Amino acid sequence: MTLRIAIDVGGTFTDGVLLDDETGKIWLAKSLTTYVDPGNAIATVTRELLEQYGTAKDVSQVVHGTTLITNSLIERKGVKTALVTTTGMRDALDIRRELRYDTYDLGLTYPKPLVDREDRHEISARLGPDGSEWAAVSSDEVSAVAAKLHADKVGAVAVCFLHSPVSSRHEEEVRSILAEALPGVPVSISSEVSGSIGEYERMSTTVANAFVQPLVKTYLERLRSRFTEGGIDGRLDIMVSNGAFTTAVQAGEFPIRLLESGPAGGVLSAINCGMLQNADNILAFDMGGTTAKSCVAVNGRPEITHTFEFAREKRFKKGSGLPAQTPSIDLIEIGAGGGSIAKINPLGLLQVGPESAGSEPGPACYSLGGENPTVTDADLILGHLDPDGFLGGTMKLDGSKAMQALAKLGSSVGLDALETARGINEIVNENMAAAARTHIAEKGLDARRFTLIATGGAGPVHAVDVARRLRIRRVLCPIASGVGSCLGFLVAPTRADRAWSKVEAVENLDRETLAARVAAAKNEIVDEITATGAHANSINWNLCVEMRYLGQGANVEVVLNPAVTASKQELTEKFLEEYTSVFGRIVPGGIPEVVTWRVWGVSGETVRRFELGSTSRAHGEATRRSLYIPEKNAMEEVEVLQRASLPPGTKLRGPCIITEKESSLIVSHSADVQILDDGTIEVVLDEVAT
Repeated sequence: MTLRIAIDVGGTFTDGVLLDDETGKIWLAKSLTTYVDPGNAIATVTRELLEQYGTAKDVSQVVHGTTLITNSLIERKGVKTALVTTTGMRDALDIRRELRYDTYDLGLTYPKPLVDREDRHEISARLGPDGSEWAAVSSDEVSAVAAKLHADKVGAVAVCFLHSPVSSRHEEEVRSILAEALPGVPVSISSEVSGSIGEYERMSTTVANAFVQPLVKTYLERLRSRFTEGGIDGRLDIMVSNGAFTTAVQAGEFPIRLLESGPAGGVLSAINCGMLQNADNILAFDMGGTTAKSCVAVNGRPEITHTFEFAREKRFKKGSGLPAQTPSIDLIEIGAGGGSIAKINPLGLLQVGPESAGSEPGPACYSLGGENPTVTDADLILGHLDPDGFLGGTMKLDGSKAMQALAKLGSSVGLDALETARGINEIVNENMAAAARTHIAEKGLDARRFTLIATGGAGPVHAVDVARRLRIRRVLCPIASGVGSCLGFLVAPTRADRAWSKVEAVENLDRETLAARVAAAKNEIVDEITATGAHANSINWNLCVEMRYLGQGANVEVVLNPAVTASKQELTEKFLEEYTSVFGRIVPGGIPEVVTWRVWGVSGETVRRFELGSTSRAHGEATRRSLYIPEKNAMEEVEVLQRASLPPGTKLRGPCIITEKESSLIVSHSADVQILDDGTIEVVLDEVAT
């Protein structure tokens, strides 16, 4: 047998799935995340999986996703980092884009750069916009900078020069000198970390990569040792933000690519379910203990963005964070997670999040020291959660502490505990629906044409009501949805990307030089992908170019045949076609120019069925419990069924509750409920919001 393990470290829970690749059977485990040492929770989950199955010797691969990088950047727990840049560029991290993300906020604040000004060093080496050498690298000058860095005891160095996307030779030369002078200190160069134009964005990305690189390398080395000690000798691969996995070596070199690794897995799990059930337009809805995120996928393809933000000063304000230029599934954070804390804001209104209780101390009902009311506490009081059956009965929830926390909060605005819980639920669901509605509309799509697919521990709890508010009638809840990100890891392909920028008019394009650069990029991608065990002949190639008219700042993406170098005429025609589809017209007399080239290869894309292993099947008799019914604005007893005991073809009527160890599907509205052939639960609402 060939066994594979997927592990996702989230803000509240660490999830694990063991897959028998031959049969498609899976075994599941879940544990509270241990913040001081995430490896402790990983070890607990891994041990539980192996105890269920009985052996570790046949594990060929462990795929891992983690929030370590995101948390380290937000909490600024990286190493002391230095920046080496072109003379005159030292203050780019402070100048940013000179734009205000909120025009009317007089107290506007921006995140502090990850590198202090005194740790930024300039050198006189300089390339021109076309890659020609204006000033050569002086080894003496770089050595002097290296001596200063050694004296300052820096733990990592970021190198970012002007025009390095066109030519990387200066950055490579400086890295060589620094590596010799500073043994053991990793050096990140922007031409490898982020090869696209945008000096501030590229510098920010390179600095962030360097800031966490030593931390991530140490973490992955220790994790590899833990698995070895546990008898697992299989390859360790890491999930990255673009919805694929890469080797642990690549992840250690480019940790900035891991920022959205967990949520990316949730999207892939939803898409896998949608493809099995012929859902063309998918709204992937993943809600965990800390955050909820969503993604639109049309024809099974999520959009990929190449720039996103982290460490925002204002959680939902674009421009208030630090940019990262790296391929990532286009996700929108759409509200709160189960641990999000409720409070009364300065206007005297009930507010939920963005602060989270996480797993330490956690919601009040966890009885781990948390006293603030959270979404989980509200869910418990509304009947969404079973206090004796949480995590399959391995973790008890204290309803009295939840009631106490909710009553204390509500008393300040004249609400009792139940009314406060109802208000929290309404706010969370409406906020998530509103954000998703806007996200879909911005893409020119109609939410009513979508199927919502719920994953994550809290996703199935809130999904049906969120779908109703979006006027989506069909909701799917895939098998083992509570550990959906892990299932996404197990169907993820392996992928590698390369990008470079050189702004030039199409008429001046040197096709031979372009062909050589594409070929070199493909060779690097083949090396990276085959390192994961994939075969070179299984790679599907993709090529696109970002283009615009001379004088414009916004680009359009033109998809090209990766096997053929397009002629200048073909390139121009494709640009005009794409430009017209986006803007409705062309610019008479405009001069088309290319900006950024992107090449990527993907190997191993699959759609597969999963089946619960015998020890994951917790059969039980149907029971009843009190559930809040929004249509009646009252608590009412409904049927509670064990998901594992429901065979395909089972038909039910909502309201009802369907439980499993990792999550519960709450159908609090009138709906037809059916168990489909692969174990997916389908909910079709009678009515949606008007």
